[in-house]
Amino acid sequence: MYKFSNILFLIAFLQLSSCSQKALTDKVNNKDSRVDKLLESMTLNEKIGQMNQYNGFYDATGPAPTGGDAKMKYEHLRNGMVGSVLNVTGADAVRKLQETVVNESRLGIPLIFGLDVIHGHKTLAPIPLAEAASWDLEAIEKASRVAAIEASARGINWTFAPMVDISRDARWGRVMEGAGEDAYLGSKVGAARVKGFQGNNLSDINTIAACAKHFAGYGFAESGKDYNTAEISMTTLYNVVLPPFKACVDAGICTFMNSFNTVNGIPSTADKFLQRDVLKGKWGFEGFIVSDWGSGAEMIEHGVAKDKKDVAIIATNAGSDMDMESYANVNFLQAAVEEGSVPMKYIDDSARRILKVKEDLGLLDDPYKYCNGTREKELLYHPDHRAAVLDIAKKSIVLLKNENNALPISKTQKRLAVIGTLAQDKNSPLGNWRMGSDDDTAVSVLEGLDNMGIEYTYAEGTKLSIGENAFIREMKINETDRSQFDEAIELAKKSEQVLMVLGEYGYQSGEGRSRAKLGLPGLQQELLEAVYEVNPNVVLVLMTGRPLVLNWADENVPAILNTWHLGTESGNAIAEVLVGNYNPSGKLPMCFPRSVGQLPIYYNHLNTGRPGPKDLVFWSHYTDEKNSPLYPFGYGLSYTSFDYKDISVSNTYGTDDNVKVSVTLSNTGKLKGKEVAQLYLRDRVASVSRPVRELKGFKLVELNAGESRVVEFILTKDELGFYNNNGDYVIEKGDFDVYVGGSSNANMRKSFDLK
Repeated sequence: MYKFSNILFLIAFLQLSSCSQKALTDKVNNKDSRVDKLLESMTLNEKIGQMNQYNGFYDATGPAPTGGDAKMKYEHLRNGMVGSVLNVTGADAVRKLQETVVNESRLGIPLIFGLDVIHGHKTLAPIPLAEAASWDLEAIEKASRVAAIEASARGINWTFAPMVDISRDARWGRVMEGAGEDAYLGSKVGAARVKGFQGNNLSDINTIAACAKHFAGYGFAESGKDYNTAEISMTTLYNVVLPPFKACVDAGICTFMNSFNTVNGIPSTADKFLQRDVLKGKWGFEGFIVSDWGSGAEMIEHGVAKDKKDVAIIATNAGSDMDMESYANVNFLQAAVEEGSVPMKYIDDSARRILKVKEDLGLLDDPYKYCNGTREKELLYHPDHRAAVLDIAKKSIVLLKNENNALPISKTQKRLAVIGTLAQDKNSPLGNWRMGSDDDTAVSVLEGLDNMGIEYTYAEGTKLSIGENAFIREMKINETDRSQFDEAIELAKKSEQVLMVLGEYGYQSGEGRSRAKLGLPGLQQELLEAVYEVNPNVVLVLMTGRPLVLNWADENVPAILNTWHLGTESGNAIAEVLVGNYNPSGKLPMCFPRSVGQLPIYYNHLNTGRPGPKDLVFWSHYTDEKNSPLYPFGYGLSYTSFDYKDISVSNTYGTDDNVKVSVTLSNTGKLKGKEVAQLYLRDRVASVSRPVRELKGFKLVELNAGESRVVEFILTKDELGFYNNNGDYVIEKGDFDVYVGGSSNANMRKSFDLK
């Protein structure tokens, strides 16, 4: 039996007694009353303690630290000066730290334990960008549910996900962590992931609090360099950057994380407009905001704070509630309040918000509810979890090219070559964020082919990297060692077909992994061309965490299968698609550029005053490259084919407040398959220049060979309007164009007049 303070015990007893007699609304009110009573009993220092988060700092199952920074943090735990800890995993370790706080601090207020549960915990799903390529919201939600079940079984009750930053620049490594370039798709994916993490009742044992990050503009870092500044117009801020965050609020998310970057010169941690005016004010967000790692202290480097006392004052006044690893609040906020630099109401508000999330998680009733060692043993790598991540892994694969039916490969051919070091790699497919997983636990491509009973001969071809590959270190890429080229080329010569498994290593994308060159890293392009020269019957199996520049492969290689980094079941998913057991249905959530010089590139751009093409030079274009991407947003092929026809629009807006669009979708091929039917809208004349088209609806439709179906889309006020530069959502009368098809290049168009 854990030791609980007399105050908390009495409040808990009264709560339980009254709940049996009151309606649901009374229970909610009683929760608020419970938090308020607890808040009244807290000292200023204890309230500030709730606003302090530390990284895990010692082996909690061992002896207490006796010196240095670890001792200071340990004493803060015992004195109620810590509200949360991150990067502590395992039911035993979590319980030991929780016992320290509950049994030794004055009020025994439990900690909330956070971790980057980004695309799975032990059992890893595809990276989030790959999940978005599935366009399957149910599968995405299920993958996040699996992550929540496993993380909660290991003591974690808070994830720093979903990342809902929209980004149009593949140089930025963290595109792998989001849903791509489009705010509409990003909003749907973000809401699905929130629901997966938090479920229908946050107090359930297998749910964890979600965190929308990074608020805001992080994905617009100049030149794609991580942590760089962002310059964003109000139109872009309101219509592109903020909608996925608003969707997370609407989905009931508990927490937000602010971002490292400045937006128009103001660090996000110091941005009162974003945090107090928009998020907590206009949107009515009731959860709390945590800083990103050290983003408070980084205000000093940004040049808006002179020291950490300044940091505590500026961040708290701006609306940031919890300080992650800046040591500003815990050391300087009390003095700032006492001298009047920070109003006491802000401290009370932040502490109340944090306590309410702990209450919603059920931690005030049972601090150890997430520390059940039996659940930890039963739920990690559970067969049902592997089945769920395999399902979404298959759905996330995008077929980029398939000439002459190069795919699927024959299950009976006897001379199949597999070339590329990534084909045998069991670590890279896990992706960049796998804080709770184990190295080398992915199913490799070779293992997947073995499981399918496919005969092949393997050659590594070339090393991708040199030395250790680690999360916190930059990789050293092999640029000189061609010693294995000859073996791969000789194998290709005597083979009927060659699978080239090439791409980025899992640690080449993610935080701090910006790239100025987006071709195949190292010697892989050279190897690909050498193999193609002796055997052009090549299938490129591409593993990547971001869009790459694939011009040569697109011009020469018969088939390209983009498999991203697919997580634990990677090899099995890839093999099932390669042999045709699963018909690929993924669609790109980001454009693949023809050149780095095109970046940022995105489909929903403004038209400019001089669109083209024109005969003369005076229009918006490059003189040495096309304006269009190599592969557009929403693009993806299938082993079958689809046709769209008979588009119609029924405009009853103002009566039934909707516009109905219907189209006939037909499977014109010989195989059963899924198509993501996409609807795009253009507002032709508005008070603010609007994009050439915007995604406003999609449907995942499965059809048998030869089958046709009428697909309907409903456009409501949520799809027909936009935000003006004042942040007001407006719906303006006038002419609209609607496009329906299989990508953002959809050319089936119908117009209507919104009166």
